[in-house]
Amino acid sequence: MAQWTSAVGPAQLARQLQAQQPRPAGPGTRKPPAYRALADGIRLLVLEGRVPVAARLPAERELALALTVSRTTVAAAYEALRTEGFLESRRGAGSWTAVPAGNPLPARGLEPLPPESLGSMIDLGCAALPAPEPWLTRGVQGALEELPPYAHTHGDYPAGLPALRQMLADRYTARGIPTMPEQIMVTTGAMGAIDAICHLFAGRGERIAVESPSYANILQLMRSAGARLVPVAMAEGLGSWDLGRWRQVLRDAAPRLAYVVADFHNPTGALADEDQRRQLVEAARSAGTVLVVDETMAELHLDEDLEMPRPVCAFDPAGATVLTVGSASKAFWAGMRIGWVRAAPDVIRSLVAARAYADLGTPVLEQLGVNWLMRTGGWEEAVSLRREQARENRDALVAAVRRELPEWEFAVPRGGLTLWVRTGGLSGSRLAEAGERVGVRVPSGPRFGVDGAFEGFVRLPFTVGGPVADEAAARLAAAARLVESGAGSGGAEPPRSFVA
Repeated sequence: MAQWTSAVGPAQLARQLQAQQPRPAGPGTRKPPAYRALADGIRLLVLEGRVPVAARLPAERELALALTVSRTTVAAAYEALRTEGFLESRRGAGSWTAVPAGNPLPARGLEPLPPESLGSMIDLGCAALPAPEPWLTRGVQGALEELPPYAHTHGDYPAGLPALRQMLADRYTARGIPTMPEQIMVTTGAMGAIDAICHLFAGRGERIAVESPSYANILQLMRSAGARLVPVAMAEGLGSWDLGRWRQVLRDAAPRLAYVVADFHNPTGALADEDQRRQLVEAARSAGTVLVVDETMAELHLDEDLEMPRPVCAFDPAGATVLTVGSASKAFWAGMRIGWVRAAPDVIRSLVAARAYADLGTPVLEQLGVNWLMRTGGWEEAVSLRREQARENRDALVAAVRRELPEWEFAVPRGGLTLWVRTGGLSGSRLAEAGERVGVRVPSGPRFGVDGAFEGFVRLPFTVGGPVADEAAARLAAAARLVESGAGSGGAEPPRSFVA
């Protein structure tokens, strides 16, 4: 019986390998043999989670043709990976990826580190802040006070609690987009909302247009659903969307869905202006594409003089073309797994009906907590506290990176939680690998792209500030020196314990 659970085609693997930047040669070091470079590249893809563990690799001859190298080179690379524990093979079953005994399985998304690891590792992988107390506690207490009437019911509300649906509808109406409760479905976080939308609108093999780069966890969700991702390059800097490219993709590829983050885009931090929003909605409507707009960062505007543009759904108030996704996870706390969809009533009915075969509904207590916060004004107080914390962290991290790594380039976003950094010609994948050895966890650029794009970038979230931001930048600089020196996987200094 075969030991592999998925397969990587030769063309796909070749694209991912060719997108990698070669490891710089340190002073006095020789260029590694071709087989060694190939083995190193595949090992890096496995460690990053961009090639899954237990994935069947192409046959030696197939990969050699795709890479235009000799079969002997591929055979030697596979043998080196087998020796190191990153490949297993059996006659008749092929070769599949593995990790050596004792190594943690790589994550394909951006899961947070377990709490026990935080003493020695600075986690820049997860763009989430601690809860804005005392508002979390107050919200939970308020929810408990309002729970008894609901405890006498079955507790299943597939569309969400009526009170919270009304509250969310009223908040959209207050933003200038008249909304009825029938246009709202409450979900288990924004990921739950987008997963439901993908299953309803985009079956296996359907095209979904995505910004390039885009949010890594959503890209992986769509891949797992069997979608064919069509990347659309962002404009340079924080210019947000390139409307010419979007029109071309919507016209030529005719994707069923398009996923965008208009407000402080993850990972770049870009903010689309009103004219871009209007034009994209018009282009999607003309192409028959459903536009999924992720608003999870919309409330995190950090500069006080910034005037926010109208929401994308303002240009499609009925919700026939634009499906808006919101969440409490970024603006409030990641542990508050409450999200929502705003769309046309018939779309909401279809989503609710399909939900019966998924998670049935969202926990009642958390819904009551969010509703209590929004009704009492606690939400605005908590979000204001969140903005202040994120602003201080952003400024501290920007200053620390500029001091420690002056050759790295980035534009400072005016909101959101992430900094998109060009790493001065260094491989983001190798920086991520070296960072793990010096005590800082950072996601590489290719996690946010399709088929190996953005090798020269990393994403840095505004989750640390003060001395921790200084230490994080110092560790990133140490990781950069390791990559520049061409150091192997061993010999790095162990991370220092850092508690703040």
